[in-house]
Amino acid sequence: MEKLIILGGGESGVGAALLGKAKGFDVFLSDSGKLSDAHKQELEQFGIRYEEGKHTEELILSATEVVKSPGIPEKAPIVKALRAKGINIISEIEFAGRYTNARTICITGANGKTTTTLLTHHLLRSAGYKAELAGNVGTSLARQIAAGNQADWYVIELSSFQLDGMYDFKADIAILTNITPDHLDRYEYKFENYIRSKFRITQNQTPSETIILNADDPVTTEWLPQMQFDGNRLFVSTHNNTSAAYTSNGILHVKATDKNNLQFAADKLTIKGLHNIYNAMQACLAAQLAGLTDEQIANALTTFVNASHRLEYVATVDGVDYIDDSKATNVDSAWYALECQQKPVVWIAGGTDKGNDYSTLNDLVKSKVKALVCLGIDNAKLIKAYTGIVPQIVEARSMEQCIAQCHQLAQSGDVVLLSPCCASFDLFKSYVHRGNLFKESVLQLKK
Repeated sequence: MEKLIILGGGESGVGAALLGKAKGFDVFLSDSGKLSDAHKQELEQFGIRYEEGKHTEELILSATEVVKSPGIPEKAPIVKALRAKGINIISEIEFAGRYTNARTICITGANGKTTTTLLTHHLLRSAGYKAELAGNVGTSLARQIAAGNQADWYVIELSSFQLDGMYDFKADIAILTNITPDHLDRYEYKFENYIRSKFRITQNQTPSETIILNADDPVTTEWLPQMQFDGNRLFVSTHNNTSAAYTSNGILHVKATDKNNLQFAADKLTIKGLHNIYNAMQACLAAQLAGLTDEQIANALTTFVNASHRLEYVATVDGVDYIDDSKATNVDSAWYALECQQKPVVWIAGGTDKGNDYSTLNDLVKSKVKALVCLGIDNAKLIKAYTGIVPQIVEARSMEQCIAQCHQLAQSGDVVLLSPCCASFDLFKSYVHRGNLFKESVLQLKK
């Protein structure tokens, strides 16, 4: 019996373990941290052996194949040991993809991938398609396949880490939203490595499959000629009317096939900002390729509700709007958040820096930001970047302290924007935890 080792006991790891068990593998799950009680109960229910708080090398190196959590870096000692022994290491998506014939729409990019994934899924479900979310959102693909889910389409959000562990998997429709520097700490601080990782979403595509690209993204267009793949290419743009989707005079024009000619007013989108126009155009192209009519797409665009922590309005307190954009964990995301603000901004930024270059925000910050609250343990880089650019800079070591300072700095007619540029792991468990505490603190302030 083939021995399948699962490294990491989160949603993707447990899902892979369940699928491995269902397919007759000898499964062992190992997590260097603590497993949740719910996951332990589930593993025990299905007779899957596991360990937590350690990686027992002797057991792991006996694997036929390893499914690795995307959160475990290549530099981890156990991964190095597996590589040295030549044991195949794959991602949960690669493993799960072996056991389904459902069609896939796969979305990656530095920014916008979650919104684009959720919107694409919403368009398909609104038209009556049996579409399911997987990857970074929803239930893991492996878990759904293990449970016998018979989806027509899986709409899958993929991080660069997940793409790194995919080899034979193929996207029927792929979307690359954009590429900006992110996670460089996982890519030897070489932007080229990260770029090549993102383009792995095109692997194995033939002319029968399609990749939807952003023609206005300079990194994508610069690197595209160097990437060898055979998939059909469609582009979106906010100005180039030769693209499959473009905007003109506030109207989205989307035409993936000869049967399509969607025209939709941008101001009717439920998601706002320039970045969301790109997200909507790419989602609409994918929906057209999946067979939706323009009428079905137009109707669904008006009912979409985005996920939390993405330019989410929280409340107005003493005439000041508070906006939660905690999901903005890199510079480019913060650029879009600042770009669409029409009021003076008290900006909350900071956290775990991922090799950020803040200079690309300078013009926007000069014109829009009246005060900066640095929310993090080590704010030295952020303070250095904006000293002399932002009139007032203060620090906070907790969300409660941060909101109190914002309340003092903001005046009626201002906006307080949480758009951190950084990961959350210095003070918070996740960007969701950070955003939820922001909302709780704002609502407490309103009381």
